[in-house]
Amino acid sequence: MSQELPPQAGADQPREALIIVASSGTGGDMQPFIALARGLAARGRRVLLLAPELQEEMARAAGLPYRLFGEREQEQAVLDNPDLWHERKGWGVLWDGLIPQLDAIRQAVQALPEDEDCMVLCHPILVPMAALARAARPDLRIVTAYLAPSNLCSRYDLLTMGSLRIPGWLPPAGAGLLWRLLHRWFNGLTLPGLNAARAQCGLPPAPHFFEHMLKTPNASVSLFPRWFAAMQPDWPRPFFEGGFLPPAAPAGPGLCAELEAFLAAGDAPIVFTPGTGHRHAAAFFDAALRALRRLGRRGVFVTPHAAQLPPALPDGVLWQAHAPFTALLPRAAALVHHGGVSTMADAMRAGIPQLIVPYGYDQFDNGQRAKRLGVAEVLPAERVSARRMERVLGRLLSGPGAGRACRELAARMEAEAEPTRALDCVEEALLGKPGRAAEKSGARPALAEG
Repeated sequence: MSQELPPQAGADQPREALIIVASSGTGGDMQPFIALARGLAARGRRVLLLAPELQEEMARAAGLPYRLFGEREQEQAVLDNPDLWHERKGWGVLWDGLIPQLDAIRQAVQALPEDEDCMVLCHPILVPMAALARAARPDLRIVTAYLAPSNLCSRYDLLTMGSLRIPGWLPPAGAGLLWRLLHRWFNGLTLPGLNAARAQCGLPPAPHFFEHMLKTPNASVSLFPRWFAAMQPDWPRPFFEGGFLPPAAPAGPGLCAELEAFLAAGDAPIVFTPGTGHRHAAAFFDAALRALRRLGRRGVFVTPHAAQLPPALPDGVLWQAHAPFTALLPRAAALVHHGGVSTMADAMRAGIPQLIVPYGYDQFDNGQRAKRLGVAEVLPAERVSARRMERVLGRLLSGPGAGRACRELAARMEAEAEPTRALDCVEEALLGKPGRAAEKSGARPALAEG
């Protein structure tokens, strides 16, 4: 299913290139690319959103032309697999779910008229998809936007490899060796399926998955600020340094009446969420409930999947399927979450401490970067217990250090706020020249060439 592109006004005017904005995964992966797509459309760019069928509701709500890929049942099976959130097994579950969909961007490109100029903005994990589309359009411009720095595989700023903390004294050569060992395993996991799809398109095999992902795009953009992760010598070039996307305006009136009443009835609660896509976090919520009892604190549990909650919540704990964090977190005492970048940025803006409970993927590195800033502690999911959660939360809430660091970072983010920076970078990376907003202001995003 899809929503058709509207015809471009002025048939005799030059037809502007269509920007295909493609992402996959949970809400944390989809929402930033939807925000970029809407921002580009608001600047008059022609945009087609490419999203998995399971996220059709989100794609439709964006109010943009869209095209869906994949099968709902297959995507649901990926989310239902508890190994998706296992530190080592998760990548295999994720990649096995993507293999049948690798042709999605190529099919979207082939569905366009032959004279339709187009380019692709995509999530890094979809770069192999975009590369297959070049079999149909050899001049296809590809730009990837990085939500988190760990996916750039730098040897120079390696804080963690999964749950393994990397000591600061390790030289780049040592970090490079660790990456090579990890990538050897990862290549065995991904390259058979990828290269089978490439062979069907008449393309040569890719010898290295992450090199393929990093080197295929024409340009890359960071969706995080340089104080979170500074550009490194081995990041791909050209590279545009963006920043966190501004928080989305809450749809509707804001907090629901039930949540408003709960907040008004007592002390600021601690908010707990394992992420919108996590359906197997029963141990997380069980430990959270017992930690709240030990601390004598109130809590808000945020998850659309109520089956993973304890069977009966006391009066001091409220469940919400969804809640706009931009409205909720400034009224919270702390946030306990999985380490998604957007959730982390919301808590930083709100000026509250975070306990990050990473399960896999980029979450471990994100957590260590927040800890390095003094605004968070990290407790890996496999080590979660009520006692550990109580101890770390007690330290965050009672010690002066975290509170001061949170307030200082929130003030810095407000003072340095550049709401259009990330979008300016994306637009320039796509067009190879300053975008319309930058042209009007005379500003240029930071760009590094190789």
